[in-house]
Amino acid sequence: MELGRYGLWTSALDRRPSSAVRDATAEIEALGFGALWVGEASRREAFANASLLLSASTRLVVATGIANIWARDPMAMAAGQRTLAEAWHGRFLLGLGVSHDRLVEPRGHRYQRPVQAMSAYLDAMDRSPYLAPAPEPSAMVRVLAALGPRMLALAGARADGAHPYLVPPEHTRRAREVLGPGKLLCPEVAVVLETEPDQARGVARQHLGAYLQLDNYRRNLLRLGYGEHDLAGGGSDRLVDALVGWGPVERVAGHVRSHLDAGADHVAIQVLTAEPDRMPLDEWRLLADALEVR
Repeated sequence: MELGRYGLWTSALDRRPSSAVRDATAEIEALGFGALWVGEASRREAFANASLLLSASTRLVVATGIANIWARDPMAMAAGQRTLAEAWHGRFLLGLGVSHDRLVEPRGHRYQRPVQAMSAYLDAMDRSPYLAPAPEPSAMVRVLAALGPRMLALAGARADGAHPYLVPPEHTRRAREVLGPGKLLCPEVAVVLETEPDQARGVARQHLGAYLQLDNYRRNLLRLGYGEHDLAGGGSDRLVDALVGWGPVERVAGHVRSHLDAGADHVAIQVLTAEPDRMPLDEWRLLADALEVR
């Protein structure tokens, strides 16, 4: 699977009709990014969305960041992965995650202990029958949304690697130590192309505020040495600057590369803007040039 070193993580496409999504996907591929990461939550259904994006591209890897294990049973998840992996010759990467209690309970499920729930789910996926034409084994790539050491260890043992979200470079370094060599490490990294500090951090805090209310992200950041005061009010300057690369494009590119230096194989770049509904095509183009992704 040719992920390349840089991909884009975005929810901006979910705010556009499918015709605009196709055009944007074609441009993302033309810019040279290796992968396009898309979430699920309350947006487009993961596998249907991946089909849309795959059909609009010819080389781009489409990755789920993440497909929620509570949104479908293990047999349906395994069948969805096999269907897309076979149809698009290994251009689909399945990112799996346990999501959050406040997103799971509206679906009618009771949120369970994450590592145990994921381990049991993977067991059931691996047992699932599939009577349609099967993909090549090399096309069946899955990574786990993993932050803590136990989920990272599970990602190393039962998956092809990990897709951490909302992490500083120090977490990437620790994650590589847990995963060891030979496993994919693909962190999401948020960036703001804004040189004025207050404005840049304001955009970052607008993004971080909701995440810093969620227990799994809070616990992870506390493990990394941040205090409760760092997590308040959308994040301290110290925390914001560690989680979000901001400034001129050259500085932002350096922040992205710092995750590669820390042990990442691939960085899923999420561009933040003051207008969340705007598709950041201009920023994607600037980053493609600065990172020399072609």
